Amino acid sequence: MATKSLEDIPGVGPAISEKLREAGYNDLLAIAVASPKELAEACEIGEKKAMDIIEGAKICADIGGFETGEDILERRKAVKKLTTGSKAFDELMGGGLETQSIVEMFGEFGSCKTQVCFQLAVNATLPEEMGGFDSDVIMIDSENTFRPERIIQMAQHVGADPDEVLRRIHVARAYNSQHQVLLVEKAIELAQEKKVKLMIVDSLTSHFRAEYIGRGALAERQQILNRHMHELLNFATLNNAVIAVTNQVAAKPDAFFGDPTRPIGGHIVGHTATFRLYLRKGKAGKRIARLIDSPNLPEGEAVFMVSENGVTD
Repeated sequence: MATKSLEDIPGVGPAISEKLREAGYNDLLAIAVASPKELAEACEIGEKKAMDIIEGAKICADIGGFETGEDILERRKAVKKLTTGSKAFDELMGGGLETQSIVEMFGEFGSCKTQVCFQLAVNATLPEEMGGFDSDVIMIDSENTFRPERIIQMAQHVGADPDEVLRRIHVARAYNSQHQVLLVEKAIELAQEKKVKLMIVDSLTSHFRAEYIGRGALAERQQILNRHMHELLNFATLNNAVIAVTNQVAAKPDAFFGDPTRPIGGHIVGHTATFRLYLRKGKAGKRIARLIDSPNLPEGEAVFMVSENGVTD
């Protein structure tokens, strides 16, 4: 069966298809899962027209209907796993971090969330037989923590060419929450030019936490964070990619967050993240990863080390 293009959507001619492509909507699925308001704003068309285009894209892309469990099992055969660098950590995650999912890692300062992200970035550039994706990596850095020197150390330890690894990691500094949301759109554009199987957001919530303060701002914050999470999930689905995000924990119990080890973002982040990992310090330099939420894996813990060489057992 021939693959359908944007021009196959009823009511989409050359002018509108050009606007759609310029706005980053290059395939039917991306349009089918868009919201009418976002599509209308991005393409400078009316919201009613946007709704018609979305409905047409759903029909053309053949989504929105029911599938059998067998169909979904077949589709899940495309899922790939990314090694963390630690066998124990990989086993906890059922063989590694899986594509088409958001993996949230939260923990207190010093729990090595960023170090794990650096290791994942290096590993994603490795060949598949080494547990990698042989792909490029996108990193959205909201806390100015990216250090190329650290990437070089980790790359050397796994026997990869440090210059080649650095060339395949594309880093963007997010200066505020709106900029962070916009960078996901830029990432979608980059993923059309390069094979991107890993996107890292470190950290997911720091800007939102700093900018939306107090109960009065909570609803708006959660609304924008919800949209951001769903755009990340769309990226994971469209590109068969892993989304790895770090999150902070509440410094002290309060009306918003309750438990001091509870991650920021509440139910919005909790329900959208596919896997939730709580990272904490152990004794003698060890780190402990606890899987607290997963659609198919049991709760459990893995002990790993973070040394000069990176993440190891």
